[in-house]
Amino acid sequence: MASLRAHFYDIAVRVAVKARVGRQSDIGAIRRAFDRETFPSPLGIAFTPGELGGVPGEWAQSEGGPQDGAEGRPALLYLHGGGFIACSARMYRPITGHFARAGFRVFAPDYRLAPEDPFPAGVEDCAAAWRALSARGPAVIAGDSAGGNLSLATLVEARRLGLPLPTAAALFSPATDLVGRSPSFRTNARRDAMFRPEALTRLVPAYLDGADPADPRASPIEADLSGFPPLLIHVGAREILRDDSLRLADKARAAGVPVSLRVFPVVPHAWQLAESFLPEAQASLTEAAVFLRRALDAVPAPEAVA
Repeated sequence: MASLRAHFYDIAVRVAVKARVGRQSDIGAIRRAFDRETFPSPLGIAFTPGELGGVPGEWAQSEGGPQDGAEGRPALLYLHGGGFIACSARMYRPITGHFARAGFRVFAPDYRLAPEDPFPAGVEDCAAAWRALSARGPAVIAGDSAGGNLSLATLVEARRLGLPLPTAAALFSPATDLVGRSPSFRTNARRDAMFRPEALTRLVPAYLDGADPADPRASPIEADLSGFPPLLIHVGAREILRDDSLRLADKARAAGVPVSLRVFPVVPHAWQLAESFLPEAQASLTEAAVFLRRALDAVPAPEAVA
C-alpha cells in the first residue's frame, strides 16, 4: 500500500514536470528542466570531485570514513539518470549519499551526454570507470532510468572486453528497450506522472544519432543475459517504463540469473531522489543497499600468498 506522501508526490511531479515539459521538443529546454538540484544533499556525507578511468565524477562516502580506494569499504559505481541528455553526479547526491551512509564508497561518473556526445560515448565512459574500479577488487553497480540502461550496457561491455563483472547490480526503472516495444509505453501513458511517450521518443534519436536501437549496448533487453550477476529491479506500477523492467526480469530469470523484482504502487519515475521525505524512496534504497552488500559479502576472500 502506498504512503500518503507518495500520492502527494505523484501529484507534485505531474504538475511540476509532465504538465510543463511533457510536450517539450527542445533538448536544451528539457535539459534545463531536469538539471535542477531539487533535493538536498544528505548530511554527514563527504562529496569529493575525482576521476576514475579518466572519467570525471564525484566520490561519496561517510565523513570520517576511509578514503576512496581504502580497504574495508565496499565499492559501488552509480550511474545517474537523465534521459542520456541531462543531469549529473551532483544532482544525484540524495541517492549516492544514501548508499554512502549505508557503508559504500560510491563513485558517480559524469559520463558524456548527448546530443554533444551521442552513443556510444556514455557507454564507453561507464565501461572505463568500471574497468578502473573493478581493478581494485570486487565491486557492484547501480543506476536509474538511463543510468539503469548504462549499468546493463556496462555489463555487456565488461563481458565483451574480458573485464570482471559486477558482483551484483541494482536497477531503478531502467530503460531497457530503446526500440519502444514495451506495452506500458502505451498503456501507462496517462498514468505516468513524469513522462509522455512522445517525449521519451524524442530523446532516443538525440542519444543514438543514427545508431541501431537494437544494439544490446543501447537496448540491453537484446543482450544475452546468461552469466549476468544477481539483479535487483525496482520500478513504479504507473511508469511507462514499467514493462521494460518486467521484460528484463523475465528474460534474466529464463537465462538463470537471480532476480529480485519489486513493483511499487503510485510512485513516479526516479522516486528514489526523494529519499529525504518519501518512505518508498528510503525503502527502495535501503533494500538495494542490503542486496548489494550481501552479494559482496558472499564473495570468497582471496587466498593468502605464502
